[in-house]
Amino acid sequence: MIILLLSLFAIISKAQNKTLTKQQIHEDLEFLRKTLDEKSSYVYLNGYNFNSDFDHYLKTTGDFTQLEDFGLFLSKVIGKIGDRHSFVRGHKSDDSLFLPFTYAWVNNNAVILKRTTNKEYEFLNSRFPYLKKIDGIPIENFLQKILPEEITAPRDAFFTRAVKKLRDIQKNYKTLNKTLPNEIPLTLSDATSQKDTIITVTPVGMKKMSSSWDEKLEKPYIRTEYEDYNKPELFRQLFNIKDSIGYIHLPAMVDREDAPLLFDEINSFMKSIRSNSKALIIDVRNNGGGSRDITYELAKYFIHPDSIYVVNLTKQRAPIPLPKEYKESLHSRNLFSFSELDKQEQRSATKYLKTFKPMYNLDNKKYSEYYFGVFNGKKLANQSFYYNKPVYILANEKSFSAASVFVAVFKGIPNIKIAGITTDGSSGNSERFELPNSEVSIKISTMVSFQKDGKILDGFGTEPDIKIERDFNQVLWKSDTQIDRLRHLILSEN
Repeated sequence: MIILLLSLFAIISKAQNKTLTKQQIHEDLEFLRKTLDEKSSYVYLNGYNFNSDFDHYLKTTGDFTQLEDFGLFLSKVIGKIGDRHSFVRGHKSDDSLFLPFTYAWVNNNAVILKRTTNKEYEFLNSRFPYLKKIDGIPIENFLQKILPEEITAPRDAFFTRAVKKLRDIQKNYKTLNKTLPNEIPLTLSDATSQKDTIITVTPVGMKKMSSSWDEKLEKPYIRTEYEDYNKPELFRQLFNIKDSIGYIHLPAMVDREDAPLLFDEINSFMKSIRSNSKALIIDVRNNGGGSRDITYELAKYFIHPDSIYVVNLTKQRAPIPLPKEYKESLHSRNLFSFSELDKQEQRSATKYLKTFKPMYNLDNKKYSEYYFGVFNGKKLANQSFYYNKPVYILANEKSFSAASVFVAVFKGIPNIKIAGITTDGSSGNSERFELPNSEVSIKISTMVSFQKDGKILDGFGTEPDIKIERDFNQVLWKSDTQIDRLRHLILSEN
């Protein structure tokens, strides 16, 4: 065990101390330049041209560059492209100093929390709950600089992610290219933002580090594997009915193959509430995504048998004509070309395209024809029944990837309303690769996914029909006010 630990520390140390020559940097950037130009689906769409940043970096970098510094540059570049599925990994050091306390985002402000004895949270200073500045830097400016890879996320999604990273203060100061001081002044503000107080904190080691803030609803499922959702003791707690309102909690968009018993339970539950419920809530808050299997499983109940809806349009970045492997990947997402639709679906698609106005007109030499996501009521009705009662999908800024697709495709369907907060929209059909010299791992999207209003998912997300934000009580784990308010609204309307 000691030998293994020493080996691990040696590997980490080597990664931290690795340097790259200017020639190696040049070769890696040329490799990345070619890959982005040939494969990235979002490159150049939002007006950002990475080539000028590449050229400037090559002109200004010295003879040798630390791996960590090169990786940070790449994170900033990839983040600006607007690809929400992208990442840059394999370059960061394993830092050891952290800000004390826990941080969360609420009411468009950062707050500082500490755990109570009953495992809830309380404000560090109830008179001055908001974090206004760190080391004299306004908190929004600080947050916008410490998470460059997420800079194009929808506002709530970005700040929720960034405020969680405040704890990693040593990494943050490296990102800011600042020296970490021994003591850091934090400016706190009252509820009116008119009165301030300043406290000074000393960075702490890992043993004294506080846990990061997560939703109370989310916490039990953070490390849950998809296969775990096949266990009755887990999935049965995801379903209930109260005051004649059915409730399904979906912490992840699980694949049918991984958890067939969960899908059986979904169908059993829908049958059980068919006659004794007045409405249904599907909760996809904090759902990081997965596959589209659950989307089409529930569509069997939510789409009228006489209806056909085009719910998602995509274009694949790839050689034209589209190779077989790309077609198979699109088909696995229930996306099909016009020629693959039946005649009724083609009529609906043709009618849909007459009014569809995409925010980007993509080059037909680089992108495929449209691939359609379609809800065909007749095909779906062969497997189930139509649930002709109100359905509410509760989402938030951590509803990501396939969960954000779930929200987007059901928005605007009769009897369905989206509640909560704008999602962290994303849908990319990603590919991963390594740069040859630095061995930095990069993931990019190869598919552009459009919502019904013509906007792409990435960077915009899907806005709710009924906006319900979390409040202080929810942040402090005293109640789930979003679900409580939604239930109250349903009862008042039904």
